[in-house]
Amino acid sequence: MKNKIFTIEIMTKSALIAALYVVLVYAFASTSFLPVQVRVAEALCILPAFTFAAVPGLFIGCLLSNILGGLGMLDIVFGSLATLLAAYLAYKIPKNILKPLPAVLINAVVVPIILYYTVNAPILLTALEVFVGQAIACYGLGLPLMYALQKSGFKIESKRTSR
Repeated sequence: MKNKIFTIEIMTKSALIAALYVVLVYAFASTSFLPVQVRVAEALCILPAFTFAAVPGLFIGCLLSNILGGLGMLDIVFGSLATLLAAYLAYKIPKNILKPLPAVLINAVVVPIILYYTVNAPILLTALEVFVGQAIACYGLGLPLMYALQKSGFKIESKRTSR
């Protein structure tokens, strides 16, 4: 049986998504690394609705962004893994309205812990700030992006296989 995860098509789409994520993080850098960060790139968290390639693409994009401008090794490792988990869960969630939810909730838990250990930020206040910023990026920008992509002809993947 041929492994369908590592096809040229998926690797190419993943690379494009990763590049777009990095470009958006740095194009909107003034809001990407703040306590109430609204990472415009997080609007891309809806892309797993359209392709599995978004799962590794978002992870790699976040990883590169955190290497280039994050808060060190904790942010690079755990911030990126949080994005990987959120993207995978978004891929698996069947309801479109819930696709952005994993990114909002997981980042609201993981990012405050990273910020606590890197800059001694208060966990509860930071969790609230990250939650609000993620909700703005993922629901305020991401959900309209998903509907716009659907309207312009992109198809939501309906077949969910275990990967």
